[in-house]
Amino acid sequence: MLKRTLAFLTFLSLFLSVPLFSQEQKKDVLVITVNGVINPASAEYIGKSIKKANEQKREAIVIELDTPGGLDTSMRDIVKNIIGSEVPVIVYVSPSGARAASAGVFITLAAHVAAMSPGTNIGSAHPVGVGEKMDKVMSEKVTNDAAAYIKSLAERTGRNSKWAEDAVRKSVSATEAEALKERIIDAVSKDLNTLLSTIDGRKVKTVMGEKILKTANTNVVREEMSLRHKILNVITDPNVAYMLMLLGFYGLFFELTNPGAIFPGVMGGICLILAFYAFQTLPVNYAGLLLIILAIILFILEIKIVSHGVLTIGGVIAMLLGSLMLFESPGPFMKLSLFLILPAVIVTALFFTVVVGLAYRAYKRKPVTGSEGLVGMEGIANTDITKDSGIVLLHGEIWSAYSDETISKSEKIVVESVSGLKVKVRKI
Repeated sequence: MLKRTLAFLTFLSLFLSVPLFSQEQKKDVLVITVNGVINPASAEYIGKSIKKANEQKREAIVIELDTPGGLDTSMRDIVKNIIGSEVPVIVYVSPSGARAASAGVFITLAAHVAAMSPGTNIGSAHPVGVGEKMDKVMSEKVTNDAAAYIKSLAERTGRNSKWAEDAVRKSVSATEAEALKERIIDAVSKDLNTLLSTIDGRKVKTVMGEKILKTANTNVVREEMSLRHKILNVITDPNVAYMLMLLGFYGLFFELTNPGAIFPGVMGGICLILAFYAFQTLPVNYAGLLLIILAIILFILEIKIVSHGVLTIGGVIAMLLGSLMLFESPGPFMKLSLFLILPAVIVTALFFTVVVGLAYRAYKRKPVTGSEGLVGMEGIANTDITKDSGIVLLHGEIWSAYSDETISKSEKIVVESVSGLKVKVRKI
């Protein structure tokens, strides 16, 4: 009886411990969303998220991706983080209508698991020059380097290396169905939960060796982009960087023309620094930037030099051409919007030629009140005026006056200077 009781208790303890053990071993899946251009901000966000997933021993990390492409350096940083991750990285091109183009192709092919939503596409990974036009030899070198890189990524994950090379050399693209058929991706899923159920039990190879995914019925933890990353991501948009540059010029100009205002100078300096940070991540054409600076100089000269509008016209042309040339990229996501350029040029021209012009003319205008306002004023001699004494009528007021020449009563005079309550006059 004692043996039967002990056996029953042992069986009962083992039975109860199984679900508790399983529950302790259950891990979460970290999910992040990358929507937009691949730049230093998004690369840092992905890198930190992968590091966090590794530190917290997550089951996997899912990158929901929708990108038109981006910078080669940022893309390579992301790929390095994916390859070096102990936790499996799943790239999911989502939602429907999303794409993984250019740099997005490299990131997708580097993932331990690559998946797409219905109605998405992938491809067109031909490298392009950033900030300068590449000659034929340089273009061929860059293309060969990118082709070799993407082939190595595809071969490493067992995907179609021939298609990957064509995506670089021929800019080919594929729908989600074509990508699955051509072994470019591993799965097509309508939503995240379906994807996690589909890949459950799949064997992947990480830097720590082979691992079997246990993603079915796991908890999904979403990691939102931090405020810092959101700000950096926003200012690296070409249109935002362009506006920051103009606001920086406005602010510094206000501070230089009105020393002591402080606020315009501080804000202008901050805007310019942010603009220059954005410029180092964008395909900036410095000829375009110089044309914009030249335009602002021409606008300022128009205020001080009578050119009958020639300088203003030259400034408008220089700024328009400079704005169109500022960012060189075949991709529309790296170019300025014409609907932003035209208002910016018009507002800048009006700002300098009208607003600043009026302020400058007001500054240079002769005072009309006080003792300074008397200089140059015309009046009439009420008495004979000598070197020592005399009385004049100025703007309805009686003033003591003197003159280096003798002036007869009732003659017209003009004020040369003011000394205390006495004015020096001469004949008109």
